[in-house]
Amino acid sequence: MAEEAILGFLLNNEQITDSGQFSAEHNLDHNEVVNVIKSLHGFRYIDVQDLKRETWVLTDEGKKYAAQGSPEAQLFLAVPEEGSISKDELQKKLAPSLFKIGCSQAGKNKWVEMGKQVSRKVQHIEDTVKELLLKIQEGKVIDKDGINSLKARKLIAPQTWKGYSVTKGPNYAPERKKVATDLTRENLQNWKELEFKEYNFNAKGAPLEAGHLHPLLKVRKQFKDIFVQMGFEEMPTNNFVESSFWNFDALFQPQQHPARDSHDTFFLKAPSTTRTLPEDYVERVKRVHESGGYGSRGYNYDWKREEANKNLLRTHTTAVSSRMLYALAQKPFVPKKYFSIDRVFRNEAVDRTHLAEFHQIEGLICDRGLTLGNLIGVLNDFFSRLGMSKLRFKPAYNPYTEPSMEIFSYHEGLGKWVEIGNSGMFRPEMLLPMGLPEDVRVIAWGLSLERPTMILYGIDNIRDLFGHKVDLDLIKRNPICRIGI
Repeated sequence: MAEEAILGFLLNNEQITDSGQFSAEHNLDHNEVVNVIKSLHGFRYIDVQDLKRETWVLTDEGKKYAAQGSPEAQLFLAVPEEGSISKDELQKKLAPSLFKIGCSQAGKNKWVEMGKQVSRKVQHIEDTVKELLLKIQEGKVIDKDGINSLKARKLIAPQTWKGYSVTKGPNYAPERKKVATDLTRENLQNWKELEFKEYNFNAKGAPLEAGHLHPLLKVRKQFKDIFVQMGFEEMPTNNFVESSFWNFDALFQPQQHPARDSHDTFFLKAPSTTRTLPEDYVERVKRVHESGGYGSRGYNYDWKREEANKNLLRTHTTAVSSRMLYALAQKPFVPKKYFSIDRVFRNEAVDRTHLAEFHQIEGLICDRGLTLGNLIGVLNDFFSRLGMSKLRFKPAYNPYTEPSMEIFSYHEGLGKWVEIGNSGMFRPEMLLPMGLPEDVRVIAWGLSLERPTMILYGIDNIRDLFGHKVDLDLIKRNPICRIGI
């Protein structure tokens, strides 16, 4: 309808001087007219010139006063014509915001006498604010003083109106020709009778919708590639639910350890306990906890099977390592290199650097005669592939490793040494009850997946990386991850 009106008008007239005025005269929506003008201009049916006008429109508050009157007028009308009214009673008649503004403006205009009692000083007023607002609403012009007064009270706001003036273009016709846009079989048969739309070979095609990898998955893939290059094989980590036995007891972690408290660990209500455990192994673990063995004095407490049977969400992937080492011990010994990268759960307060669930990277080597020197050498090799060549090690304590070391790397950007992981050699109290030979040693290390990912992608709040608050644009636009390059 708008297209017919524009082309038809130009058939007998040289120009449409104002698209806004044209829309009003022909009872058309201006936005629709603008869209048609742009389309016709693209095909050179018409030529256009931009028009811009600064206008004023009422704010929400201004619209309210245009309909109901200004606050000062409403306050004046609430005051009786004869006598006075207490300020408290007057306040009850008006909304708090109206009362405050009305008192200020009515007093300034000398319409009322303000005190504990409020009375009129004049009998009749003109609500000029309402009159000015109605004029703007109707599109009429008001003087500069009126604009300034309304603008100061934030009752009006500027608005830029955009439109066009229109003249005939080089391809003008009273009616748009229908052009073929597709090379169909029928169109090719009648191509002499058709006019084809010109192809714009510089136009970009529509972006393809496709899946996107999360930054954690990209960094995870890089870590996995490094482990594979070093000859490691991945452990199965598909059990989020684990028994306390494999998560704690098999690692020689005492049952009264603070990490086993419900404030630090998520225990399951159903199923609350595990169904099966290797009984002969459980008995050896119980013995080493209670009275020691293998050169250890143990912890000297009454070990309880009920505690070991409790199900929980695993707090570390070392629970998987304990299962894999036990399975390895049941066969003739073969050296192994294992790694895992998967999710773990801890009952921690959520903040910028902590979540109740995160990802742990773990690597271990099981072989005869391994020493602390082997561990340091492997760590230097592993972290050098991540681009971290400056390493330091600090003695630490872990229930299931001895000796234990914290790993630090020099961060060039921060200009200081930053902790990047933990490491150690599994204790004999953990390995020998499994049935591994006495000369077999296991060196292991671990770190989180989130911390290096946050550093690589410049993220300072872990909740922006993982969880329900993640911005999907981060997933769609994050760059390729190349660790160590």
